[in-house]
Amino acid sequence: MNTILTFLGAQGPILLYTLLGVGSALENLIPPVPADTFVLIGAFLAAGGRADAWTVFLVTWLANAGTALLVYWAGRRFGRPFFQAGLGRFLLNPSQLRRLGGFYDKWGLPAIFFARFLPGLRAMVPVFAGVTRQSFPVVAFPVLVASGIWYGALVWLGATAGRNLAGLGGQVAGVNRILMGVAAVAFGAVLVWWVRTRRSPKPEDTESPGEEG
Repeated sequence: MNTILTFLGAQGPILLYTLLGVGSALENLIPPVPADTFVLIGAFLAAGGRADAWTVFLVTWLANAGTALLVYWAGRRFGRPFFQAGLGRFLLNPSQLRRLGGFYDKWGLPAIFFARFLPGLRAMVPVFAGVTRQSFPVVAFPVLVASGIWYGALVWLGATAGRNLAGLGGQVAGVNRILMGVAAVAFGAVLVWWVRTRRSPKPEDTESPGEEG
C-alpha cells in the first residue's frame, strides 16, 4: 500500500483523480482489483493536503457505481441471448433463469443493496439484474446508495486516520475478511440452489422462456 501511496502522491491532481477513478471502477470488471485500497489512499492523501476529500469521494463513488451500472446494461443487452443460445446454457438453464428472475422481481432492490457491501458478489449482482431485465431505477438506486455509504465511510476513515495508514488498512482488511466470510456463505447458498434446481427443474419451467422486452 505504501508503494501505491508514494506513486499516487507524486502525481498532479488530474492524473491522481483519474487513477483513483480507474482503480475504483475496475473492481466491477476485474473483481480482484482492490478498489478499497485506492479509496483509502485517496482519502489519506486528502488528509495530508495533497487531494480534496470530497473530490476523492465523488470520483471513486461515481466511477465504481458507473461501471456497476455499465455491467448491468451489458447483462440486460447481451445476457438473454448468451444464456438462451450460447455457452450460458451450461451455466443457467431456462428453469434456473426463470427462478432467478423471480428472485430479482421479489427481492432485487434489497439484494442488490446488501450485495454491494460483499466482496465478489458486489460485482456479480448487477450483471444478473441486467440478465433478468430489472428496471434501471431498481438497480441504480441501491447501487448508488450502497456504494455511497461504503465509499463515504472509507473516505472519512482515511481522512481522519492521521499518519496511521497501515493500521487503518489492517482494520479495513479485518472488516473485509468478515464481509468475505458472509459472501462465502452466500456463494455456498447459491451453489446449493444451483445444484438443486439443475437436477430438478419445475415442470412449468421446462419450456424455454419467451423473449422479454
